[in-house]
Amino acid sequence: MADSELLKKYGFKEEIYEREDRQFGPTGFPKPFTRYRMIVEDFNMSLEQRYFWFINYLQEEYGYADIIKLVDVFSAAENSSFFGASQQRLGLQQDKVSAFLATIGKMVKELFQLVRELRIMDERMSYYKDSYSNSRSRESAEITLKGIWIDMVEQGSKNPASVYGMARELGFATLPDLFFATHPVNPTDVDAVVDKLDFNRKIKEVLKRKLRTFLEWKKATYEELKTKRRFTLKYLRQHFDIIKLYMNWVKPYLRNIRRLQMDKTKMESADIISAFETSVIEIELLFKKPSAKSTKVFECINIFYKFRTSPVMNYHQEYNKGPLHVGRLDVTLRSYVWTEDEINKYRALKQEEDFKLLSFVDRSVKIAMEALGDELLMYLKEAGETFDDDPDAFQYIPQKKKQEDNSMFGSVFKGFGETFGSLKPRGGLSKNQYRLDVETAKSRLKTNLWNTYKDFKKTFGHLAW
Repeated sequence: MADSELLKKYGFKEEIYEREDRQFGPTGFPKPFTRYRMIVEDFNMSLEQRYFWFINYLQEEYGYADIIKLVDVFSAAENSSFFGASQQRLGLQQDKVSAFLATIGKMVKELFQLVRELRIMDERMSYYKDSYSNSRSRESAEITLKGIWIDMVEQGSKNPASVYGMARELGFATLPDLFFATHPVNPTDVDAVVDKLDFNRKIKEVLKRKLRTFLEWKKATYEELKTKRRFTLKYLRQHFDIIKLYMNWVKPYLRNIRRLQMDKTKMESADIISAFETSVIEIELLFKKPSAKSTKVFECINIFYKFRTSPVMNYHQEYNKGPLHVGRLDVTLRSYVWTEDEINKYRALKQEEDFKLLSFVDRSVKIAMEALGDELLMYLKEAGETFDDDPDAFQYIPQKKKQEDNSMFGSVFKGFGETFGSLKPRGGLSKNQYRLDVETAKSRLKTNLWNTYKDFKKTFGHLAW
């Protein structure tokens, strides 16, 4: 059952019905045009047989092959054997999920380090690119790289053989100025560039040695940096794909946990007593098929089961011990004529009211990606990563309504639209054809729902005729 505010939010009018004797109230379902309700209580009755009877009957007799399961929740008394068996399975699923989530969290943390490494490499590569270009920033990039080379390779002034060390220890006072002011492009250009300088031979020899060593280092480290960046970029994509793989692995376990968890609201109801072997199960199915006249209109039958059962743990043939459900069946049949858009809205409504366990991992990774900013997306796209929508995450996005034109001309054209509205197609159909298809679908649904209600009672001996 949906919340009244959610029904209103998605544009559905809520059903008001006599829930008990002369007690009317909202049911939490959209208003149907046909409705039947049956309550059967028999502690020798198999509820599974009644559940599958509706599915087989509507599929085979009327061709409702498309079935959407919207709700599947249950609760059981704490001291029942069914509760113990269910909690044992729940614990196994939770152990798996905790291991997967720990791995995902560790790998998401490593994303920050990979993006940081790529950011540092891009910063360093910008110096190399500018130093090899003819832009105005070439000299500043060259000076920056020479400073990095002196600090990292020659260990700065601590090394007597470095540029600064030779200037201080050996009297080459002009060497640092010449080194930072002379900028040959390639190692082969060093001799020609230095020979043009008007200095003594010893200074030129030392300068040639330093410039040649620096340019060879710059060339080698630039190629190494480009190779390392390509490898890190591929590793980042591989790392991200592994995270997505773990997310896909953990989602089935999260679904199982959601289904194995007891509904707390049912646990507090009078239908469940902790000392009894009792359970409450709620299932909602939506059967749909296209109208015979048009595929734009769908005949929909909503079946809501509420089982209050007394589970009997029994050994089934050829497999392990499991419960047999016998007890009370409360089933309600409702019929609707909906478009594909209305069906999608109802599915989105059921997902919004449901427990958002499946979105937990996606949301945590999304938050981490947002914290990293656009750089992560930029690097992943550069590595060839695509970002398609998750087919498992169903989401209805309502279309924006057009703003009404309240001007004089807008009112005139609106009047023409209302006058000739029957000529305007709706989903490939005119309004008159659309209304005709809806009425035809309603008439057929009314007959199908009545026959389903009647034949169910006749099949299980609940009618005297």
